Amino acid sequence: MMLKTNSMLNKLLEWLIGGSSITLAIVYTIGHMLIAIVCVMTITGASLELATIDAIVEPIINGIWFYVLHETWKRFQTK
Repeated sequence: MMLKTNSMLNKLLEWLIGGSSITLAIVYTIGHMLIAIVCVMTITGASLELATIDAIVEPIINGIWFYVLHETWKRFQTK
């Protein structure tokens, strides 16, 4: 049974590591959200529901901020 489990784990790791950029981005994002949930719950004592909302909303706000920053940066770079 242990050998079969190791084989399945190896196949999963090969799929993740050798996968496309989108696969890696999805795995990274899921990991980022799980880490954020644990951190918010541990640091603030927030409930799972509030920590999950934070883990979803915060990256969206960061993404918008990055877009605005990048667009502004491009305007100043072309002048």
